[in-house]
Amino acid sequence: MSDKKTPRLRPARPEDAEEILAMVRELADFENEPLSSVEATAEDFRRDCFGPHARAEVLLLEENGALLGFALYYHNFSTWLGQAGIYLEDFFLRPSARGRGLGRMVMAGLAQIAQQRGCRRLELQVLDWNPARKFYEHIGMEHRDDWCSYRIAEEGLARLASEVDDGSWSERP
Repeated sequence: MSDKKTPRLRPARPEDAEEILAMVRELADFENEPLSSVEATAEDFRRDCFGPHARAEVLLLEENGALLGFALYYHNFSTWLGQAGIYLEDFFLRPSARGRGLGRMVMAGLAQIAQQRGCRRLELQVLDWNPARKFYEHIGMEHRDDWCSYRIAEEGLARLASEVDDGSWSERP
């Protein structure tokens, strides 16, 4: 039996969805974003992070029955390696967990998951002002300044998608 006082990692369960959403809101606050920018709901996490068709997974950091942080990740794929990797979409530790070596514990847990699944990469993006950049470099991650991030969303995505005749293509054969 494990000691509940010792911080531990565990996969999220559907009943954790409300707390995951609360931490996502805390992350938005940390990133100086308005809470209104978080459109996700607990139901979104229950739908897309659990079950046979999960699109993402969540690793939780827990101590004394309280959740201290989360890492939401999913698989990506390298055409050059011909293998999957793990992309860390969001990683957040509550203030009480920071500076205790627990961030390294979460990242080591993700590295272990990656190795168990045959993944050769663990990747993430971080805001340029985020002090966590030093942490990522300290644990051995390398900053890639030769790649630029791009995004298309909402109206732009809809406009681009409309350029393909619906009758000429379908997602599944």
